[in-house]
Amino acid sequence: MSIREYVTFRIGEQLFGLSVTEIHDVFRPARMTPVPLSNSEIAGVLNLRGRIVTAIDARSRLGLPAQEKSVKTQSLAIGVEHGGESFGMVIDEIGDVVRLDDAEMEQNPVNLDATWSGVSRGVYRLDNRLLVIMDIDQMLAGAGQGSAAAAA
Repeated sequence: MSIREYVTFRIGEQLFGLSVTEIHDVFRPARMTPVPLSNSEIAGVLNLRGRIVTAIDARSRLGLPAQEKSVKTQSLAIGVEHGGESFGMVIDEIGDVVRLDDAEMEQNPVNLDATWSGVSRGVYRLDNRLLVIMDIDQMLAGAGQGSAAAAA
């Protein structure tokens, strides 16, 4: 029995999970600078404690509409490293840390959207909800490298 801890978070109506070992921090992105001529998945860049971080719009990456902004809506980001660079994946809501048995992870359902399947390692069934375990390497593949890298 191999137990792994996942940080849960929500993007749109879907619950996702990332291994705690892949997350450096959770933060509120402030003073994001837009990147001219970047694709829509790049929300901008920001300075996080002296590091330049590329902010990735997870909703855009997954083909979801932008979140409606309101006074209560404040963006959150999950800080991760990929290819030696720092990224902040902008999400809708952070959840809890859950401990799950690797043996209980299931393959992606056949009806899962192809974009979502491409960024998923598998799923867990939790109390009538599906927890999609995100493959952060696939989620960030090509991020910050322009459209030529994404097409390669």
